[in-house]
Amino acid sequence: MIDPATAVKELPLHRRILDDVEGRILSGEWPPGHRIPFEHELTEQYGCSRMTVNKALTELVKRGLIERRRRSGTFVIQPQAQSAVLEIHDMEAEVRSLGLPYRYERLARTKRAPRAVDRRLLDLSAGGKLIDVVAVHYAGARPFCLEERMINLAAVPEADEQAFDTEPPSQWLIRQVPWSAAEHRIRAVGADARVAELLHIAPGAACLVVERRTWSGGVYITHARLTYPGESHELVAEFAAAHPKG
Repeated sequence: MIDPATAVKELPLHRRILDDVEGRILSGEWPPGHRIPFEHELTEQYGCSRMTVNKALTELVKRGLIERRRRSGTFVIQPQAQSAVLEIHDMEAEVRSLGLPYRYERLARTKRAPRAVDRRLLDLSAGGKLIDVVAVHYAGARPFCLEERMINLAAVPEADEQAFDTEPPSQWLIRQVPWSAAEHRIRAVGADARVAELLHIAPGAACLVVERRTWSGGVYITHARLTYPGESHELVAEFAAAHPKG
């Protein structure tokens, strides 16, 4: 059996440097914005050439974990999540794909009558009822997304019994109700004071907002407004040509 300590020593030196730096970033020890040691400091620490350090740092740049700023140094950056426009993703899976710990915090859950705008969004009658949930999803120590969701109790009466205090409504709905169609509206907005406070960003900072409605059998199930800090999220879609050429 190989001794783990011996195995570490047998790793190429640039790989040891890479693993050490990456481990500190993913553990949160070096958060976004943290300046990592200068190259000459790392060469002294590991007793290696500057070329070896540069090789490790170049790989970390490719992985999207650090960025080099001319005359300033090398800094940890916020990993950027990607969501497909036409797919509904598991928020926890999105965060964990970045190598960061996930946490969910429900801020409010309310059962209420729909307002006029809600009735239009979910095609509800004036006497209908909905569940309103406000929650924040975290990636590490930083807010990843603000979720504001309405659930149509006429379509999903079981939601009336759910607190959504430990499980996000999106995960519960995916298991509970098979949706047949979805609609996305995507736009950029500046964070108002409330959103800025909840996402720990400056008022007016750019945010990416995805509004999503899902329905099944002609009945609207839910409407969600998902607000992401704009600097840490992008949307990706794949397209195929209708008449591909050889």
